[in-house]
Formats: sequence, C-alpha cells, structure tokens
Amino acid sequence: MLEEHNTRTGFLTDKQFTLICDDCSKGGLWLRTAMEIGATYGGRKSEVTSLQVKQIDLVGNVIRLEPDTMKNDDGREVTLTANLLMLLEACIEGKQPDNFVLTREDGSPVKDFRQTWKNVCENAGVPNLLFHDLRRTAARALRNAGVSKEVIMKIGGWRTPSVFKRYS
Repeated sequence: MLEEHNTRTGFLTDKQFTLICDDCSKGGLWLRTAMEIGATYGGRKSEVTSLQVKQIDLVGNVIRLEPDTMKNDDGREVTLTANLLMLLEACIEGKQPDNFVLTREDGSPVKDFRQTWKNVCENAGVPNLLFHDLRRTAARALRNAGVSKEVIMKIGGWRTPSVFKRYS
C-alpha cells in the first residue's frame, strides 16, 4: 500500500478560541453552544446539530450520544463542563424531549451553518478554520491536560490509534 500523508492540520490557539467564542456569542446561543461542544469534546458537526433534548441529562451532568446518531455507530457519554452545563440549560429551556437542542431564534433546528461559521471565523481573524478543526483542538487540549489516549479516543469517537494520531 502507498504511504498516506493525511495528517490533519488546523488548531485553535487560546487567543483564537477566545476571539471566536466572543464572535459566536453575537451569532446566538446555538452557535456559541455548538462551538463549545466541538472544542471541548471534539464533536462532529452532524453530532452537534442532531442533538436532542432527551440526550442532555442535566441531573446526571452528561450528554449521551446515541449509537444510531454517530458516524461510527458507537454511542458515548461525556460529562458536562460547568460552561457547557450553563449553555445547554439555556438551549433546552422550555423544549420537549424530542426537540433539537440547537435551534435558531425562530425555533427551527440548526442543520447547516457553514456560512455562519465562515463569517464568524473571518470576523475573529481566523479565516479558513473548519468546524472540524475543533476536533483537533479538543484532542490536543485533552492530551495536554494529561487525559489518557484511550479516554480521549472514547470521548471523540476515534476507534483506532492511527486515526486518533492524525488528530492529536
């Protein structure tokens, strides 16, 4: 087999993260929450936009990602940070269990936000940053915090060390 050269690039520095967070806040609660999930747990865009209220357990302080909604069909559960708990409480307030967590001001579910994300990144001075780059940022941040590779792989949904290595 030919050798692959597909190491991922694209990480956020702490300063860039802060700038994008500030700009995301202007775009609405849903955008700020999506960004936080992506940067904290390495959530894929499809995982973030498909989250339903019933997957958020505020009492247990977790997000449950169901197997049938995941790219690799492996469900997972992640513990909420204080910041995400606050954001998610606000996002799900008044919603029913089958409602989507991320909704626009008119109540419609957020499905595609590529242009919004592009605008936020350009406004923050980080053009060409993909939402998927937050997966790499999360993997690196967790690794730098001393979290084991096995735990990071479970959090991010990476099945093999070789795939995880391309992210971290």
